[in-house]
Amino acid sequence: MNHPRIRFPDSNFELEKVDVALVMESTYPYLKGGVSAVVHDIITHNPDLRFGIIHIAWDSKAPTKDLYGVPENVAWIDVLYLSIEETKEAFTQACMGEATPRQVRQLVHAIKQTIAGNFEPMRALYHEAMNPQTRTWNVWATLTHKDLMAAAIEATGDAGDITLGELFWLVRDFFSLGYSLLHRFNPPAKVYHAHTTGYASLVAATAAIQNGGAFFLTEHNLYVRDTVNALLNREMSLPVTMQSPQELAQTTFEKFWTWWWVEMGAILYTEAEHITYLYPQAIDEAQDLAGDRAKSETLPNGIVWEDFDYARNRRREANEGIAEKKTWRFACIARVVPIKGIIELIDSVNYLKECGIDNIKVDVLGPTEHVPQYYQRCVEYIEQLGLEDRIVLRGTVNVRDVLHDYDALVLSSFNEGQPIVVLESMVIGLPVIGTDVGGMDQLVTDVLIDEEGNEIHPCGDLVKPGDSKGLAELMIMLTKSPETYIKWHENSLARIRTIFLMPQVMARYNAIYRRLGAGEYGRRFLSARTADLARGADDIHDYPARAWDRYPGQHKFRKSLGGGGYQRV
Repeated sequence: MNHPRIRFPDSNFELEKVDVALVMESTYPYLKGGVSAVVHDIITHNPDLRFGIIHIAWDSKAPTKDLYGVPENVAWIDVLYLSIEETKEAFTQACMGEATPRQVRQLVHAIKQTIAGNFEPMRALYHEAMNPQTRTWNVWATLTHKDLMAAAIEATGDAGDITLGELFWLVRDFFSLGYSLLHRFNPPAKVYHAHTTGYASLVAATAAIQNGGAFFLTEHNLYVRDTVNALLNREMSLPVTMQSPQELAQTTFEKFWTWWWVEMGAILYTEAEHITYLYPQAIDEAQDLAGDRAKSETLPNGIVWEDFDYARNRRREANEGIAEKKTWRFACIARVVPIKGIIELIDSVNYLKECGIDNIKVDVLGPTEHVPQYYQRCVEYIEQLGLEDRIVLRGTVNVRDVLHDYDALVLSSFNEGQPIVVLESMVIGLPVIGTDVGGMDQLVTDVLIDEEGNEIHPCGDLVKPGDSKGLAELMIMLTKSPETYIKWHENSLARIRTIFLMPQVMARYNAIYRRLGAGEYGRRFLSARTADLARGADDIHDYPARAWDRYPGQHKFRKSLGGGGYQRV
């Protein structure tokens, strides 16, 4: 038997029940990145649990090469596609059934109630008309009913920016995505762990419903905020709220899609039994998008201290001559894409040049091919300013092999969650200069408390996103103050040992999984409460019965022959 078993949408075999199904959207194990790295750590550092991976891809052309070497405790990978081109025949067939005016009214009512903050009608609609285990009628058939289009026209208001044909295709897009995600039997697991809101969480929540499991959500960043800001072409750090469809959307297209994202996120926050965020501020920010503080906690990324012994020793040796250092090397570990602020970093280097500072060199370490036009713009900008000997776009490198050659990390990003590259820099003692986005303040500037109760102070400093001059002035200050450099070096190492060591982080993940039902004995011996894993007794809250527990009898099914699913008796 091949390891792991891979089930593509055209496959027809059952998958074994696992402790945890990790639900990934276009990431692990086929694409590299921060989220993929964290998920690989979760799997490898929890060998006592058996995992499956539900991998959401756009279509069959998406990458399928395992880039991580999936560990032996992963039993299977279940792939699903979003594109209507992959589901066209089945989706068309599903839409050909007859729908009644009453059924259209039920769908429209559920949508309106969801926008109003009442999710119960949509939950009921899922059970009655979407879940292939329980449905008694087919919601997809309402797409071609004239009453649905009348409701869609009403929802546009007086907007004159969309034709009737364009409106139909817009509604069809929502239907086709819903069909791809909801009209399926999901593989069995005790816990479904989604690593974003949006489509991954939608699959995790409905899979938990189908298989009597628990839905656990980890937010690496605020996915809804980032998606809406990208849609509306706004700065990624700007807030998004439940009122954004009315306040920010300028067109019918924008309004419908913004509704789609914020309302999907809101209902999925409600459905999750436990939610973790990488940094404390994210819990506060999520409140504006219907996040639930009562079942949320901060659980940061982790780093393995021992993996960096060599690099840490090299930095300690380099620090012995820090007062006589002539040339300073800063590393910016980032993709060459707009959100990472590389143009703004080039402006910082140009400011250094204008100030007569010629002993600071910056290397950008990261892929250059993701947005070719932006990379070319950066190259031309460097040439235009005559900075070729001051800033170099080195492309993709093995960061762990070269990081100890640099004196400090500099990040100019407009949006971050909790960057692994910052942890990798801190664990070898590099000071960090960056922008105040996402969880950077917790990593770099917030006062942390170690196991002995000592206060651990900053290991660097931050400026507002886009402040190229401020970033440059911090670099100048650091190079002119050996005392500050050594203090930030020591604080980097001390901060890592507070809450960011891998054993600490993974013990907390393991405890959450087991509290939610994973492991040999499952949740029947555990109280129905959120995990007390970070903030003491005040962090524990009873959680209500899951929404699907209010629909008794839905688990009375007999096994089907294909797809690992069940059929209603």
